[in-house]
Amino acid sequence: MFVDRVEITVQAGRGGNGCLSFRRERFVPRGGPDGGDGGDGGSVVLEVDPQLSTLAPLAHRSLWRAENGRPGQGANRHGRKGRDLVIPVPPGTVVRDAQRGFVIKDLTAPGQRLVVARGGRGGRGNAHFKSSTNRAPRETTPGEPGQQRRLLLELKLIADVGLLGMPNAGKSTLLSRMSRARPKIADYPFTTKEPHLGQVHVEGDRYFVMADIPGLIEGAHAGHGLGHDFLRHVQRTRVLVHLVEPTPMDGSDPEENYHKIRRELELFDPQLALRPEVVAVTKADLPEAAQVQKRLAARLPEKQVLLISAVTGQGLRELKWAVVEQLDRLDREPPVQPTPAESQPRTG
Repeated sequence: MFVDRVEITVQAGRGGNGCLSFRRERFVPRGGPDGGDGGDGGSVVLEVDPQLSTLAPLAHRSLWRAENGRPGQGANRHGRKGRDLVIPVPPGTVVRDAQRGFVIKDLTAPGQRLVVARGGRGGRGNAHFKSSTNRAPRETTPGEPGQQRRLLLELKLIADVGLLGMPNAGKSTLLSRMSRARPKIADYPFTTKEPHLGQVHVEGDRYFVMADIPGLIEGAHAGHGLGHDFLRHVQRTRVLVHLVEPTPMDGSDPEENYHKIRRELELFDPQLALRPEVVAVTKADLPEAAQVQKRLAARLPEKQVLLISAVTGQGLRELKWAVVEQLDRLDREPPVQPTPAESQPRTG
């Protein structure tokens, strides 16, 4: 099951209490204070696991609690520190404070760790308070409570290339032909209900990762259809491949469908409209496909408009190298830093 949004509560461990104790041994009538300190509580830590691609393992549990620290003991024995609770998350997990809404951290690198709730400090035993003027202290301090936070975890898939288009434009079929991914494929709209990732081999040891983003409809930027559930995944991609169906099932105009998707991207996040894009008219075996390709190429002179067929394989090699060319160009150019106002997606 693919899950890309969960809300959880994390509770760090409480520190152990300090111990009140005095040395009691034979032939030692005036043993001094020997109460040990309590151990610190365990912290809750998020750690990026590159083997994960979904937040599903976190969906079944709402409270994640770290271990408490143990209390101190006599003979100056300190309590054991509580074990940290490490929660694995997939790369691309955005950690938000669920109550205030701000982003705490964007976890992208494998092995990256983030302490989201820090354990409480252990209390001090009475041995800590002895002095020349206070030889028999009876003071101790209790362990401090651990932090508790309500977190909202959102997954934004990290991919080099994102496949866009209206429902039933052929995105899943194309991904299955260019990689080993096996998304669900059928001849009805909204077949794809969750994003899929596939690794596309270029040559030698070079690959790029392609993501199949479920079909978008008009109003997606405001949450209509699959809306925000999948538009946020597009934000992680470096290059967009926009698939245009030449004969939509609903009888709509292919060119108008292309512009509808472009408007949804711009309304959701203006930076997406500036992302490099390769346009591909699908189902090249249909007679209408060549006409649509020529018309779009004339209307979009600044973009590369290809004619492909995921069924017959026509144009797939040209599409792959067109994507590689865009990725190479991005690697050569310094990244453009968006302004704070532009970096936040619009939610309608």
